[in-house]
Amino acid sequence: MKRTDYISWDEYFMGIAILSAQRSKDNSTQVGACIVNDKNRIVSIGYNGMPNGCCDDDMPWERSGETSLDTKYPFVCHAELNAILNSDSDLHGCTMYVTLFPCNECAKALIQSGIKRVVYLDNKYAQMESTKAAVIMLEKCGVAFEKYKPSGHTLTLEV
Repeated sequence: MKRTDYISWDEYFMGIAILSAQRSKDNSTQVGACIVNDKNRIVSIGYNGMPNGCCDDDMPWERSGETSLDTKYPFVCHAELNAILNSDSDLHGCTMYVTLFPCNECAKALIQSGIKRVVYLDNKYAQMESTKAAVIMLEKCGVAFEKYKPSGHTLTLEV
């Protein structure tokens, strides 16, 4: 008899996004993303970090500074954008699992790449205008989005 307590596809792919977030060197917010095609195959993953070629040790990671150039914000690539750029596959019709609801810039990239569904873990910036803009664009362009619904399973990684 087969076991029945296995994890769902949503749990599996959100788990991959959560694990990917652990690669981020950001000291305040770690975000991970996993893109999956209609055959439940992972086509890309990403996490928030500095662009390729920018040494993490030479770049600012602060949230505030004397100018915006003293902060991480003008430099860090979001997990969603990294996942899109890391893919060698056609993303039309794919689902993105992401640990934080996309900002307006990432929403644009999701829409342009053809992703049709977003499953997110948290939306802690829901009241920010950039998030509200993302919601407007996703809705107008027919990209479905839904909050991840945990089943109660505990996933543990031991090394």
